[in-house]
Amino acid sequence: MNLLMISGDRQIVVGERGPFYSMQAEFSRYFERIDVLVPKPAGPVRVTQIHGNVNFHPAHVPASRQKGFVLRKGRELMQAHGHDLIVSHDYGRFAGGRAAYRLAKRAGVPWVSELHHIPGEPVAESWGERFERGLARAYVAWAKNKVTAFRVVNHGPMPRLLRSWSVDPERIVVLPSQYIDFSIFRPDGGRLEETYDLIFVGRMVPNKGIDRLLDALRVCKSHGHFYRALFVGKGPERDAWKAKAERSGLATRWIEWVDSPDDLARLYRSSRVVVCASTCEGGPRFTVEAMACGVPCVSTPVGVMEELLADGGAGRLCGFDVPSLVLALEKVLEDEPARKTMGQAALESVQPFAYSRALAVYANGLRRLAGQPPLTL
Repeated sequence: MNLLMISGDRQIVVGERGPFYSMQAEFSRYFERIDVLVPKPAGPVRVTQIHGNVNFHPAHVPASRQKGFVLRKGRELMQAHGHDLIVSHDYGRFAGGRAAYRLAKRAGVPWVSELHHIPGEPVAESWGERFERGLARAYVAWAKNKVTAFRVVNHGPMPRLLRSWSVDPERIVVLPSQYIDFSIFRPDGGRLEETYDLIFVGRMVPNKGIDRLLDALRVCKSHGHFYRALFVGKGPERDAWKAKAERSGLATRWIEWVDSPDDLARLYRSSRVVVCASTCEGGPRFTVEAMACGVPCVSTPVGVMEELLADGGAGRLCGFDVPSLVLALEKVLEDEPARKTMGQAALESVQPFAYSRALAVYANGLRRLAGQPPLTL
């Protein structure tokens, strides 16, 4: 079976190895050939093939002409290799999905549109996110009777939203996007002495809720709880948030990048709780990685976190407001025996996301949608 993917991930073609690289290592075992169309990278193209049969085709045109590139290159590749399924990772202006439909219709093959999350859902941080949410709703209305299936990555928020937008439940397929290497993200047998009370990892953009988290830390400080916080990531809001933390007299450390997953796992293990204050997410991945290290989680009910924390065993769900975030943090951090019990429960709760197991579910889910038998490797 041959697979054509339309993605926005340009990391691999510029030589970076992230989650998409690891995912394709496993996918290369389930498909004879994979072709991936990606936008024009900012830097020089360094990689066009990985794992022997995964081929990347970066655009040579700006984003405004991406749809035309996908149509031209997609037709060329499909004529040469006869792909059995088209998968588009859809967001923004949805050029990839609209082009994928035309390619699939012309070739008479199934098309799967992947919607990891919708900006501004469940909570919009700005008018821009409200506008993007409107674009997404218009795209879904256009695609809902054309697509073979919408792939979503959690059982809660996204299926509910699509059903509310009149999508046939039969066209909603849940295939989680969390693929965790438990040989890296695992508890330390010798258990490091915790250095930080809480950790956040991710892009420093408004929907991550870091401004609200800093406000919560200030309130905790007024309660006599002077928590030490580590923030890992880059983004346009980083400097402003760091300055706010300094003005508030908070104990924070800010790291832009870590060299390897092993280094990141050590930071998780040196933290007492992982925190997600986001207003919209598909995953998030960092919380599941930390939970695999035996770290309990405090999170808003976004993405997969609603499922993982619903019973309170592995951490605490909080609302999108400062008081509920303060309450959740203090409940976890001020009861050390309960926190350790939650850490063990967190580890157990993420076992379904083991790398090979989770990617087998994803790959075989796509094979079934293409009318192909699943593989047992």
